[in-house]
Amino acid sequence: MDDGVQALMRSINDGFPAVETMTAPEARAAIVARRQPVTNLDDVASADDRTVPGLDGHVRVRMYLPHGGGGARPAVVFCHGGGFVLCDLESHDGFCRAMARHTESVVVSVDYRLAPEHRAPAAALDVFEVFCWVITHSDELGVDPASVVIAGDSAGGNLAAVAALLCRERGVVMPVAQVLIYPVIDPTFDTFSYRAYASGYVNTRAAMQWYWEQYLGGSSLPSPPYLVAPGRAPSHDGLPPAVVVTAGLDVLHSEGVAYAEQLRVAKVPVVHRDYPGLFHGFVTIMPFAAGASARELLWTDMRGLVGAST
Repeated sequence: MDDGVQALMRSINDGFPAVETMTAPEARAAIVARRQPVTNLDDVASADDRTVPGLDGHVRVRMYLPHGGGGARPAVVFCHGGGFVLCDLESHDGFCRAMARHTESVVVSVDYRLAPEHRAPAAALDVFEVFCWVITHSDELGVDPASVVIAGDSAGGNLAAVAALLCRERGVVMPVAQVLIYPVIDPTFDTFSYRAYASGYVNTRAAMQWYWEQYLGGSSLPSPPYLVAPGRAPSHDGLPPAVVVTAGLDVLHSEGVAYAEQLRVAKVPVVHRDYPGLFHGFVTIMPFAAGASARELLWTDMRGLVGAST
């Protein structure tokens, strides 16, 4: 491992709150206290908050419009990470601004309901509803409905994968692609990467167990189980092309690799970007050089996918 990467990982790991010892409000406050100012405000022409009708009230979203104009644009419905419990529109604001700029897409960031106040599959259903809203309001939003990506990091990657499955199962317009950045796939804690990187590598086994407990409210999965564990879908046939990003030093590495392979077996086109010497969360650390390099490749992959649809 590069010395600079190791030093950054150690610094993050040492300073990250032990969420498994906290209540959800305490953990959220601790994360907010660590938040850094956004420095790329000018990456987009505008960033506006609005509400979208959902199954249980309204879902808040933030819409990022890229600079320039003319014609319908691609769009990205983005689901932030945070273990289904933490983070919000603010935590991923800089990342979404960069995404809008570099993919030349309208980005719709979803402020889905959080656990434990809202148990599974509330978050996934919110994301699905927002995706459907973007499709049905595409003219108003200046969006090409055939070029809408569903994307997310960590727990957000889980929600993006589940939303893609819901689109197939409910017969709505499919995303043009799914972008899954070190996704949470299954509440199983005995994979190779869970054993090898259980602690000391930013995202821990204990934290993941706590996140899942908050989201599920126990050990039982809803029916059907793919609403929280997309790898357990009976089939992955017909799902949209995927970009799967994994970090080698992440407890989630094994399940992300396995999901990419499940998609491939189902004949889903997959671009798998694996970063062996990096850790969970690195893509959205804006000042981190390795994260910047990975983002540049991610933007290229995403532009290629939306370009292929037009």
